[in-house]
Amino acid sequence: MSRSAVAPRSAVQWRADQAARPFERITPQETAVGLSFDGRPHTVLMATPENLDELALGFVITEGVAKAGDVAAITLKEEAQGVLVDVAFAPGALARKARPRNLEGRSSCGLCGVQRLADAVRPLPLVGEGASIQHEAIPAALAALEEQQALGRLTRATHAAAFFTSEAELLLVREDVGRHNALDKLAGAMARDGIDAATGFVVVTSRCSFEMVEKTARMGCPILVAVSAPTDLAVAKAQEAGITLVALARADGHAVFAGGERLIETQPEPA
Repeated sequence: MSRSAVAPRSAVQWRADQAARPFERITPQETAVGLSFDGRPHTVLMATPENLDELALGFVITEGVAKAGDVAAITLKEEAQGVLVDVAFAPGALARKARPRNLEGRSSCGLCGVQRLADAVRPLPLVGEGASIQHEAIPAALAALEEQQALGRLTRATHAAAFFTSEAELLLVREDVGRHNALDKLAGAMARDGIDAATGFVVVTSRCSFEMVEKTARMGCPILVAVSAPTDLAVAKAQEAGITLVALARADGHAVFAGGERLIETQPEPA
């Protein structure tokens, strides 16, 4: 891919106690990504133009279209208007029909263009028992993720999704202008690397809408940690899928909204 993930832009800085001054800001690119299945156009996503093969693979997994092993090839083609990404399925693959869409998927929207209510809020698979973690693993993970958000530090305009082991070891992180895209990229990267999502937990730097819970469930991950607050439906869907949902995560604490049994209380040292 020859497209850059960032671009400089000129602006004028204004402060109440200072004279206006010109400055340059590094901004994240937001590119139209046309996603098709076996050559049939499906949707257009607005995304940061890197790791687009992982974005496509993750989309297939988290939308419940097919399993990672059913994907035979992913091809990328640059066009003047954006990037075309085609997912080719293996012969005989039992690919589920993707939710039909009739407009572009914006970077802030995980369900843009879905035409039917029944396709918008679907039943979720029940996640197995999976990993358990100590409460202290959460602030440790947040600190580690902060250090690895290269695009976020540069632009202050992107989201991140990361996967950690139960011991809070950071294995993978992906960034994008869209929170759903970042999580899809992470899912695709994990599938490519053969990482079992049941062995650790996902951290996202965004608010926790129900689509983020849905994608985590379809990844097979038992624990989702979000920096911002969840919606009511996100909590309900986490309970439905048996997911541990932690939100409002900060260095000094967090809130557990569902599945608290996977969080281990640290035993105090004997006096």
